[in-house]
Amino acid sequence: MRQVVLDTETTGLEPEQGHKIIEIGCVELFNRKLTGRHYHQYIKPMRDIDEGAIEVHGITTEMLEDKPVFSQIVDEFLEFIGDAELVIHNAPFDVGFLNHEIKALRRGLGTIEDRCKILDTLVFARRKHPGQKNNLDALCKRYTVDNSQRDLHGALLDAEILADVYLIMTGGQTNLALSGNQVDGSGGAEGEEQVVRIATDRPRLKVLRASEEELAQHEAKLTTVDKVSGGNCLWLKSEP
Repeated sequence: MRQVVLDTETTGLEPEQGHKIIEIGCVELFNRKLTGRHYHQYIKPMRDIDEGAIEVHGITTEMLEDKPVFSQIVDEFLEFIGDAELVIHNAPFDVGFLNHEIKALRRGLGTIEDRCKILDTLVFARRKHPGQKNNLDALCKRYTVDNSQRDLHGALLDAEILADVYLIMTGGQTNLALSGNQVDGSGGAEGEEQVVRIATDRPRLKVLRASEEELAQHEAKLTTVDKVSGGNCLWLKSEP
């Protein structure tokens, strides 16, 4: 399954008041694996950016003077997302802005929902952790995801962080890609794997058994994992 984790930054809060998208960041997941493919674009909004918005993301009107307008990047953006499931934190905000920008082009491109399924991680987190803070910073703290570089919001950085949070929150990443490997569209790393054979004349391995204290700590850790994963800790499930 192909998923695209998406985030945007904008000039303000309400597209109906003429506010525009100024940054789009996307990262691709295939079968719950980060592929390394991403889409990132700054956009010239043709209007001023609210001071409150600048305090959040740090992007000024002057920084976007040489960037393309939305109509110049929309085809490339839509081609990247394709018909993937979009993973978005507080999806109505980002999808609302995208639909408003697309509709304004009057090109009959339809809506984001016409193309993609939407998974709102904020809704998912609220169901999983009712009564708790579920913004992205709070989820990073809860799931020990490093967001130390997030002094200001940025669409691509936030999409990358959200991808990590989403994978942990929904059960973990099933297949990690090695750093630096290119990944094709099927989700597999290019190039053949190198088989390393173990010498048959190696000395007998020493078996170190866990102590009672270590076993108790292990059981406690699994109980914690089971709790935060909503009962999906495989090590605690009975064998068939």
